[in-house]
Amino acid sequence: MSAFAKCVLLFALNALDAQLTILWVRTGIATEGNGLMARLLELGDTPFLLTKLAVGAFVAYTLCRFSHLTLARKGLSLVLGLYLALMLVHASAFTSSLGWHAPESFIAYVSALPDGLLAFLT
Repeated sequence: MSAFAKCVLLFALNALDAQLTILWVRTGIATEGNGLMARLLELGDTPFLLTKLAVGAFVAYTLCRFSHLTLARKGLSLVLGLYLALMLVHASAFTSSLGWHAPESFIAYVSALPDGLLAFLT
């Protein structure tokens, strides 16, 4: 995958995270863990969303612009990994919102998939 495609994915995950955060906070399922972003969310959805998207766009642009540098490529991989892990947290909140009060079971199941696949293939 090209650096540009990874940066677009990063921005898309950032936008999805922002929208899901608003959904979970407004429905009372979760709280915003970042104090600054929580304060912006108290001011309203628009300030939170605009700030989140602006920061995400700046980071994605910077990492794409400097993708010829090893540090930027490794940083991009790290940030994408963190956002993918964050999507598991959102999936956990989703399962809780459906009434499945054992999201840790879902995370345990997903984390066991690679081992199960490896056992299946050997």
